[in-house]
Amino acid sequence: MQIAVFTVSTPDLTVETLPGRLREYGAEGIEWRVAARPISPPHPVPPRSQWYWINNHATLNLHQIQKEATWAKELCDQAGIAVACLSTYLTPDRLGEIEQVMTAAQDINCPKIRIMAPAYHGEARYHQVFQMAQAQLGEAVKLAEKYHIKVITEIHHGTIIPSASAALRFVSPFPAEWVGVIYDPGNMVHEGFEQYQLGIDLLGEYLDHVHIKDAAPAYSEEQGKWITSWCPLGEGMVNFQELIHALRSAGYTGWLSIEDFSNHRDTECKLAYNLTYVRELLHR
Repeated sequence: MQIAVFTVSTPDLTVETLPGRLREYGAEGIEWRVAARPISPPHPVPPRSQWYWINNHATLNLHQIQKEATWAKELCDQAGIAVACLSTYLTPDRLGEIEQVMTAAQDINCPKIRIMAPAYHGEARYHQVFQMAQAQLGEAVKLAEKYHIKVITEIHHGTIIPSASAALRFVSPFPAEWVGVIYDPGNMVHEGFEQYQLGIDLLGEYLDHVHIKDAAPAYSEEQGKWITSWCPLGEGMVNFQELIHALRSAGYTGWLSIEDFSNHRDTECKLAYNLTYVRELLHR
């Protein structure tokens, strides 16, 4: 298995500096966040815990993705680091933008892009949302076959695929050559936990990428309920040693992409700690 960093987790580093910094810390690959990149900090400046999504400078601009991807590839080549994935927040209905990102991925020999399954919070009937999204995914898979760029979607709380079982049901009508699943045990602390070996075995050939982050529940006196929050690797509910064992037993040899949203360390310290932590996991 190879170690990458997803740039959503490095919001205060820039596109220009990030590939070199990751290589210095021992990463082998980079998963680029593709979204709108801020020109300047929003006003008022949000708390650091929100920077990942609304003040993230380690982002390739979706609206100029062809140019941005070429630029990022040049930086990665100079640093000697691979582009593992272009990860968008596009849902399957946004085919025009998905096609643009696929074209950019093709230009830089990036093998896959991420799209997100639709959100689900219970306002609509699940089966209706699922069936429509699955039909739309089928159209995205046609583009994947056309451009020879795999489309992968993420197990994520708050969506129609919060578990491995739900994700398998979502992608199973389509060939695993062109569609895959991101296995995310940190997200499954929030919702959708299934025993690692079970979920990984279920996904089988659709397992294509793994996100590495951690989370834990705690009681909030302010909110008067239990909530789940991000925490440093190894301090939450994810059993990383069991995860690595399950991945190895399934023959997985792909990317472990670090996506740490905790705020106990600054970004540079997190990178150093996390890359050491994951390397040590792989050597146990």
